Parts: sequence; C-alpha cells; structure tokens
Amino acid sequence: MSTPLVAVITGASSGIGEATARRLAREPDAQLVLVARREELLRGLAETLPAACSWLALDLTDEDAPARVLAHVRERYGGRLTLLVNNAGAAWRGPFAEGGYANVRRTMTLNFDAPVRLTEALLPLLRECAPSAIVNVSSTAARVTRPGTGAYSASKFALTGWSDALYAEEHAHGVHVGTVFPGFIATEGFPARELLARPHTAWIVSTPDRVAEAIVEVGLGRRAERYVPRPYFLAAVARLLLPGLVRRTLTRGSAAILTTTTGAEAEAQTP
Repeated sequence: MSTPLVAVITGASSGIGEATARRLAREPDAQLVLVARREELLRGLAETLPAACSWLALDLTDEDAPARVLAHVRERYGGRLTLLVNNAGAAWRGPFAEGGYANVRRTMTLNFDAPVRLTEALLPLLRECAPSAIVNVSSTAARVTRPGTGAYSASKFALTGWSDALYAEEHAHGVHVGTVFPGFIATEGFPARELLARPHTAWIVSTPDRVAEAIVEVGLGRRAERYVPRPYFLAAVARLLLPGLVRRTLTRGSAAILTTTTGAEAEAQTP
C-alpha cells in the first residue's frame, strides 16, 4: 500500500498481536491503534514503540465495541484506516459431549462474530482509504481439526470461509482481504517446551515474530494467505487428498504434525 499506514490491531496486548504491533511500528510513518482488554499492557507496549500509537481497552464481544473502535479512529485519525488486523481469539478445549453448544457459542462469539462485527463497522473507512487491507488471523485448525477442538476449529473454518468471500466482494473497492494460518506458536502461555525438545517435532513450532511477518506479507504485500510454519500447508493438502487417512490419524491421537493450537496457546491470543 502506498498510502500512509494507519492500522488497527486486535489482541494487541501479548503474543501475536504484540509482535504484529512491534513489526508494523517499523513501517514509515506508521500509526497504530492497539485494541485489547488489558489497558496496562497496551499502555506499556505503546510507550516502547517507535510509531505513533493509541490504544483502546475493551472486550470485543461487548455490544458497543465496534462503535467504540470506529469512533476512536474517526476522532484520533480523522477516519483514516488502511489496515485492520483481526487477531484476537481464544479456545476452550473439550469434547462436544461435555461442552455442548454453550462452548461453541462462546468460541464463535469471540473468534468469528467479533471480527465480523468489527469489520462491518470499519469497512466504510477501509473503502474510503483504499488501497487498504484486512488480515484475518485464522489457524491451521481451520483446515484440519482434531478431538477436543471442534468449537475452535468451527470458528476458524467460518472465519476462513467468510474471508474468502469478503476478498471477492471487496476486491473491486480496493480492499484486500487475506488470511494467516498459524500452527503451534511458542508464547508465554504456550512455551512448547516438549515439542521444541524433540528434533522431530521442533520444526512444527514457530514464533509470534514470524506470524507478524506473515501478517505484513498478507496485509501490506497483498498476498492471499500464509501458513506459519510454511510446511503446515501440507496438512490442508492431506485433508483434501487423503481424508480417510487424516481422520484415522487424528482419531488415534497422532495429530501433532497435522494440526494446531492448544487451548493454552490460543488463550495467549485473547484480547
């Protein structure tokens, strides 16, 4: 994008969101809006960044959250917005027979409904400031799911499908829509020590900084999608070409190299 960067980043207080803020802050004349629940962390992060920053401490599932973000962008940046990073998300693990619809509902509310509602509120600004972009942070669990993560995968499947449709709809308006698919990401909430200690599993673990670079590639570079680590795209290919084998593998519990995001890791991405 050739226009000055004004970006809204959700889930910015830690993990992938924090790394994305630090990466985007290095862009020339960047102006960032950091959105998350924990004001103290947002303020501390903003004070360390080399870019002009503001922050909003709110819960994205609140009814008035999209309107508050919109009002903030209008007031502080004159309605200028060139990048929206929908990163905030969480997972509550457990089989459907135990968590039921209640678990599906709360997961969908944050991981799908919240980015859809926020995008709806900010889309007019993104159109006015085109070329602009939306990056939705999904998960490789949107391609291959496993026992105990059905609600999380459902929310990410939905986010991914909606992203593809939105890209087709907004392309003519100059708004690019792309998706990032993180796998296991080592964070404070998910240090991944056991995976990193074994040579045959260490390769499947990546870092928030690498996801942040993927977000920049997809958003500013206008790419369709990126997997992090890159070899995780093989999981999606296997699911399409060998669905029976993938199902049997997942059922046996040997799913580490095919899918992603434990509850602890996902919690590290919460707003």
